[in-house]
Amino acid sequence: MKNSYTEVFAFVIKLVLGITFIVASYHKIEDPAGFAGIIYGYAVFPGAIINLLAIAIPFLELVAGFSLILGVYPRSALLIMNLLLSGFILIIGFNLLRGHQFDCGCFSFSGQSNTASNVSLLVRDVFLLGAGIYLWKKISAS
Repeated sequence: MKNSYTEVFAFVIKLVLGITFIVASYHKIEDPAGFAGIIYGYAVFPGAIINLLAIAIPFLELVAGFSLILGVYPRSALLIMNLLLSGFILIIGFNLLRGHQFDCGCFSFSGQSNTASNVSLLVRDVFLLGAGIYLWKKISAS
């Protein structure tokens, strides 16, 4: 019985992660210039790579999300997701530590920022990374 609960739990996590990444990619693909502005606002990347990141990240999110849900190269999808989440955690944490206000750009470009919401973003990403690591271990073990 425990095995079936574990399988259901892993399936739910797979759906949540996949859908989260697919939904997060939508507005970034729709407005790469707006997303480039968000990346610029983090004040951690050299200007020369901002446009490249603004184009590459959303497509990585989209492909990884669909790949995970469809079970096509799920370990590769999880590797991409976990690397992106680790980067997001580092960037959000770095900006919080230095007191820099920023718009996450995760699911929309609101142009608004506050420390409480940015801390919740950090917590959310840590939980998503934990879920991604759990799935990675589960898939690697099977």
